[in-house]
Amino acid sequence: MNYKRFPLGGLWTNGYLFYDDSGDAFFVDPGGDAQEVFEFAKLNKMKIKAVLLTHGHLDHLAGIEDFIPLVGDAIYISGPDSPLLKQPPEEMQRALGMTSRGAEKFRTVADGDVLTGFAGGFEVKVVATPGHTQGSVCYLIKSGDEQILASGDTLFAQSVGRTDLPGGDERQLMESIIKLSEMPDDLEVLPGHGPTTNIGRERRSNPFWPR
Repeated sequence: MNYKRFPLGGLWTNGYLFYDDSGDAFFVDPGGDAQEVFEFAKLNKMKIKAVLLTHGHLDHLAGIEDFIPLVGDAIYISGPDSPLLKQPPEEMQRALGMTSRGAEKFRTVADGDVLTGFAGGFEVKVVATPGHTQGSVCYLIKSGDEQILASGDTLFAQSVGRTDLPGGDERQLMESIIKLSEMPDDLEVLPGHGPTTNIGRERRSNPFWPR
């Protein structure tokens, strides 16, 4: 599966560009200035057709305005977190030292939705994983026989998302981790921060994993 990681913004949020052999592409979580992404896409003659957001925190969407001319309203976010995209909270902008006008036009997703048409044979299944925010989702991205989980801030290598911010809920997060624990051990996980991992590694050594 073709993808490239781009750490973006002041918190080095992992954004991921997925693309097929013909150059069609989509991007997950533009957390800041995306000039590096656009240069890579131009150099490789790619067309970015959509943006997927794992949740509505500013450090995952601060670069969204740069993508709007390319993707129009093909911006996907869960319904519960959509207000954070439409009007990013000013207090969060001040706290993080980031600014964003968000996006007026976008599309909402819900648990179990399957998204297609972005790039070649890619199929993206929406997995609702509330807890870090009320509308946090993971994206199970499939291409042929391969699949990868973009986990946002729900699951990290050796950790899980924090729940002490507005909209966070520890009980919900633990239920979401139980949901992810049902996935296969060899499933690669691309988190919103830090290194990649897989479900089996987290099952063995993540201290927050359900026992």
